[in-house]
Amino acid sequence: MADPVHFHLDCGVEVAVLELPHRRAIASEIRMLTGVVDEPADKLGLAHLVEQTLDKGTDKFDGRQLQDAFDEIGTGAHTWCGKQACGFTSLCLPEYYDRSMELHAAFLRTPTFPQESCDVAVELARQELLTLEDDAQGLADKFMGKQSMGPLLGRHSAGEVETLSGTTRNDFVEFWRSNYGAGRMQICVAGPVTADQVKSAVERHFAGFGESSQTHREPLPVEFSPVTTHHEKETEQEHIIIALRSVPKTDNDYAAARLLLGVLSGGMSARLFTEIREKQGLVYWVGGWQECPRGAGLMYFGASTTPERCQKTYDTLLSELDRVQKDVTEEEIERARTGIEVRTDIRGDVTRALCGELADDLTHYGKPVPLKDKLAKLRAIKVADIQRFCEQYVHQAPRSVVTLGPAALSS
Repeated sequence: MADPVHFHLDCGVEVAVLELPHRRAIASEIRMLTGVVDEPADKLGLAHLVEQTLDKGTDKFDGRQLQDAFDEIGTGAHTWCGKQACGFTSLCLPEYYDRSMELHAAFLRTPTFPQESCDVAVELARQELLTLEDDAQGLADKFMGKQSMGPLLGRHSAGEVETLSGTTRNDFVEFWRSNYGAGRMQICVAGPVTADQVKSAVERHFAGFGESSQTHREPLPVEFSPVTTHHEKETEQEHIIIALRSVPKTDNDYAAARLLLGVLSGGMSARLFTEIREKQGLVYWVGGWQECPRGAGLMYFGASTTPERCQKTYDTLLSELDRVQKDVTEEEIERARTGIEVRTDIRGDVTRALCGELADDLTHYGKPVPLKDKLAKLRAIKVADIQRFCEQYVHQAPRSVVTLGPAALSS
């Protein structure tokens, strides 16, 4: 597999292309470097609302016509909204790549934000928040987001009910006008296409789109609160989340963080599942995961249990986090490493996944990073590296804790 080609265009767009001549389809991801962190404090949820309504009408198409145009080439505009970026992904045959870029440019550059579509988007976001009240795990995640990342990075993409009610179509237009433009665009493409073909298409369709100066690539500070909070809720389950500071993807210790999570929560043979669920039967679910905003990292460990077992589950989680530093083995590390490599190999067979990995590289590293380099760092990790990481980031490290349910922790 050839290395990706990475370049910056005069129009402001940053581009990375992975040429895969023997693949059958072209995957692309456009990332607009704006998200929930750019919302006015009294308009939370606005970034998601704009992302949801961009394709509901343009200067040349109404929403139905635009969808029909995508259907004619057998692809579609799949979108998402995150903390620091919004994404627009597609998969198409090579002969339709330019047309796909043209249609994406149509709704990114000339959205009309029909009033009815804006009203529907606000109502759907309001319903999402109301539904969240019945999703105890999702609600716990929302509370933990604010507590572990702060009021900016910890915002929920759907916003808040009180801020949605005052959002108008003019707010949609102003957010788009202020935050969308070529200088905030990263476009990644993988498949049977050349870098020159991509360069030509991007310049043709996005030159002159807003500001060309490249911005919004700097990290934002995480405001980590090392406190324990309980959120009372009448439910049969108790939800526990523990957050710890970790490292960004660019840090030399990131490989150790990945493998530690693999040892603790990488599968049914991982420690948290076997020790807390299988041996002691304390939980319905237990696991660990990480989040990496640009330039930062956090590790989370969570469990769903009964109110009666809340304290014991929490104590056992802490015990396992403490124990891993003392007795982690090379065998466990190798098993976690194998799991990551197998998932990487399987995912690497999918053109769309390769494109997404390339987009993540631009977000975090500012350049493509060869897969072999990432795997080499994983393969270099030994027991001593995990122990050193635990000493710095896990053992007696400040932790942020959220519980949600009928019972609060006693300690």
